[in-house]
Amino acid sequence: MARAGTKKRPFYHIVIADSRSPRDGRFIERIGYFNPLAPKDQADRLKFDLDKAKEWLAKGATPSDRILRFLDEAGIVKREPRNNPEKAVPRKERKAASA
Repeated sequence: MARAGTKKRPFYHIVIADSRSPRDGRFIERIGYFNPLAPKDQADRLKFDLDKAKEWLAKGATPSDRILRFLDEAGIVKREPRNNPEKAVPRKERKAASA
């Protein structure tokens, strides 16, 4: 995702980019957009071309974590659930337990 928008008003373009290019820099193809400030039930929050995403996945593209969530919601790719049991433990207790 390439960030666009102004300060404190993020807007992201969903792009296909080489991993060596900068986050907001050169990209190969723009396939959609994501507006994180829009309500979750609004249709304008996320729009991207699923057919192009399938093509690029078939060519070997690896999606970022957030894009993987979108693809999982669309039913294209299965996302493995995360499991971090230490996340709920406060930092001080984690440090005390490891020391």
